[in-house]
Amino acid sequence: MKLFEILKKAKEVKACVRKIPHSIRQEFLRECANELETQSKEILEANFKDLQNAKNFALSASMQERLLLNEMRIFAMAKSLRQIADFPDPLNKILGGFCNAKGLEIQKVSVPLGVVGIIYESRPNVTSDTAGLCFKSGNVCVLKGGKEARNSNEAIVRVFHRVLERFQIPQEAIVLLSCEREELKELLGAREYVDLLIPRGGEGLIKFVSEHAKIPVIKQDKGVCHIFAHSSCKIEQSIAVVVNAKTSCPSVCNACETLLIDSSFAGEFLPKVARALAQKGTILKGCEESCAILMECGIPCDLIPLEDYHKEYNENILNLRIVCGLQGALEHIAKFSSGHSEAILCEDYSVAEEFLECVDSACVYVNASTRFSDGGEFGYGAEVGISTSKLHARGPMGVDCLTSYKYKIRGKGQIRE
Repeated sequence: MKLFEILKKAKEVKACVRKIPHSIRQEFLRECANELETQSKEILEANFKDLQNAKNFALSASMQERLLLNEMRIFAMAKSLRQIADFPDPLNKILGGFCNAKGLEIQKVSVPLGVVGIIYESRPNVTSDTAGLCFKSGNVCVLKGGKEARNSNEAIVRVFHRVLERFQIPQEAIVLLSCEREELKELLGAREYVDLLIPRGGEGLIKFVSEHAKIPVIKQDKGVCHIFAHSSCKIEQSIAVVVNAKTSCPSVCNACETLLIDSSFAGEFLPKVARALAQKGTILKGCEESCAILMECGIPCDLIPLEDYHKEYNENILNLRIVCGLQGALEHIAKFSSGHSEAILCEDYSVAEEFLECVDSACVYVNASTRFSDGGEFGYGAEVGISTSKLHARGPMGVDCLTSYKYKIRGKGQIRE
């Protein structure tokens, strides 16, 4: 079936999906969670095929890690669906209400967005998470995953389709498109059928979608996340935060890419944090001053060109830069951040509050790891993405971010003069 025929059918069922009662949506998601667990062997077999094919696509180690499924990850996907099912209904909420001067009763009410397209790479769990979030919020979900995860994605969507059939809901409520790259441009131009696009993936994918889309896009841009160690910080606690933010899962977008160190205590702090990172196998790259300090201590550190502070490594590599106090950190972040997540390690209340106020990113932390920028950690069960956009949604996107609103106006024959 041609792409536009598939999208046309998806558009036709959105009126049906938005009318499904909340209790049925909840029951459906719980049944999908049970089915994921029941069919875990089939899903793992499909994922094994994808992992075997990974060498044909020259996937990086971080991309292969994202592609991998195991029993624990499948059970985590099922748990997310159950959490999403338990959330309050995001639809038909009265967001505001008032009477105007003519006596019209005006209500602002939450409604689904309609047909939501998700374009993503590698991670099969995105298939389950986004399908669940879209269904919960009354939206039709159109999924376009990467060829590297073809078998895994197809196996997961088969689970959802089995349950859709049991509930007598049209299969077009959750659609998995082909992996063909040629189809992508067609999808990006399908404004007659698709209401919103959410790309999740590498810098190249996000750039391509942003440049070619004729449909509104919420970007999950690259995660160039920063931590600034202020001279007032508790050193041992701060080292633990930095190590967690960089090494707990280096391939994800909320991992720290650059550590900024206050110049007034760099000589004391930098060698200690570098030794802790070395135990985790972290490769260090730094400015001239940070390299000089570490070389004196016998710790390897490569000199970094200034433009490389823009890079998202998705590997166990950390940039270092010594800055002149809070102002130096703010200037660096303003120039190099992707607007995802930043943190300050600090015991000075006024400095911490200024950092929170001045940093213009989706998530800004005091004394905590950037790894908390996640839908599950925010209590959303899962996320459609972590938006670095500012319009409509920002940061981890849960079910409420997949709704819009309309005004319901009730009158008694009023006419405008």
